[in-house]
Amino acid sequence: MTGVSGFWSRYESLAVGIWPSTAEMAAAAAADVAEELDRAVTTNGHASAMFATGNSQLAMLDALAGLSGLPWDRVRIFHMDQYVGLDPDHPASFSRYIRERISERVGPLAAYYVGNAAADAPKYAALLQRFPLDLCVMGIGENGHLAFNDPPVADFSDPLDVKVVALDEACRRQQVGEGHFPTLADVPTEAVTVTIPALLRATSVMVICPDERKAPAVKAALTGPISTACPASVLRRASHARLYLDAGSAADLAPSSPG
Repeated sequence: MTGVSGFWSRYESLAVGIWPSTAEMAAAAAADVAEELDRAVTTNGHASAMFATGNSQLAMLDALAGLSGLPWDRVRIFHMDQYVGLDPDHPASFSRYIRERISERVGPLAAYYVGNAAADAPKYAALLQRFPLDLCVMGIGENGHLAFNDPPVADFSDPLDVKVVALDEACRRQQVGEGHFPTLADVPTEAVTVTIPALLRATSVMVICPDERKAPAVKAALTGPISTACPASVLRRASHARLYLDAGSAADLAPSSPG
């Protein structure tokens, strides 16, 4: 793990790093992502990596794309979710996000995009079975969600790897607040999402979560009950996961963190 200017502690099984600024956190996380990709390619000859979308990932992805020497031509790229019925070229489309923020910038071996219909869920699940994830890079939503596993639909023992879910209003309001849709009425009400067990099945999990807007969710995830009321709380059971915070997202944590 890259520890420059960062403070690492542990909440149960979860390693948690805090950096003074988003830029420092993003640089450290990008270096760790690069290390994991290199390790997987060295070990297996190729790597499969899943990336989250959203504003919280932008600084890290910019830092990652700026690193030289990564074996992108041997990396398969996946992402986590897509709105049901949304055109793939819509500005808020997550497949467009991945295409513009990663695929077109680094030229991976392949990029597999989540479709926008219920029939696409089993097809994407089959791809994840075919190419098991070496790395999953995710975020935490303002309501504590992981991917689009909002509190009402999150299942820590979900039998499915990919499914269609109804989106919680808090999640939909976050999309408006981040500028992806003009009004709540414009936000789709359903999405295709990778489930929590499938996300956590990756060999390594990195959770990139900057911004003071995420502070309440981070506090709930790290100090509240492990419950689907805050899906991210399950990360405390994941010894193969690391959570990257900046000063804003860590603002509600006690100054003296547990070891």
